[in-house]
Order: sequence, then C-alpha cells, then structure tokens
Amino acid sequence: MITGVVTARREAIIRLIVRSPNGSEQEVEAVIDTGFNGWFSLPPALITALQLPWLTQGRGLLADGSSTVFDIYQVTIIWDGQPRNIPVEAADTDPLVGMSLLYGYELHIQAVDAGTVTITRLP
Repeated sequence: MITGVVTARREAIIRLIVRSPNGSEQEVEAVIDTGFNGWFSLPPALITALQLPWLTQGRGLLADGSSTVFDIYQVTIIWDGQPRNIPVEAADTDPLVGMSLLYGYELHIQAVDAGTVTITRLP
C-alpha cells in the first residue's frame, strides 16, 4: 500500500523514490492527477540531474485543448515497495502520477485538509 496526504492546496500527494541508472535515489512529492493518462512526469531539471536515458518523444493534449510535444525518458521508481521501470514524461510542473501508473490499483482520497490518500493493489 502507498499512502499520502491531501494538502491545503487541495492536492493529493504521495512520496516516491526515483532511482537513476547509476543507483542514486531521490525522494519526490508527486501529485495524483486522474486527468493525466500517462505514467509519471518529472521536471526536466530533475531528469537531467538523475541522468535518465531518453526513449522517445510523445504528443499530448493539455487541459486547455492545446497540443504539445514532450520528451519521454526511462526511470526506476519504488512503487508499492518494489522497483518498477516506467516511462517518465518531461514536464515543467510538479511531478505527476498518472492513470497508467495507478492502473490495477484502488485510489482512496479523503478530500479534506490533511486527509489520507491510499493506493492499494487490486486482487
């Protein structure tokens, strides 16, 4: 199970460990974004600092209806206690957890200040 908290800004956040190819790790706070159908996003500066390998480019439709092109990298995260290799999109925003990463899990959010966020694997 993964746990987090709802902030005063009304964001459901969890803490994740991201691992670079050389094995160094960094903890990040990531916002749960159910409107994001991708896996995970990180700011370009953190992707550079972690020296993540580039995979490809992708195209996405933003909430305002505009289209954008972004770079996709490979990252290892610790998810539900286990290392997991996933694609990560470079985005000039806070780290985001998308629906592809949540797939196969149940998300529960107590939508109040300091409410709990729980992510539990489905049977």
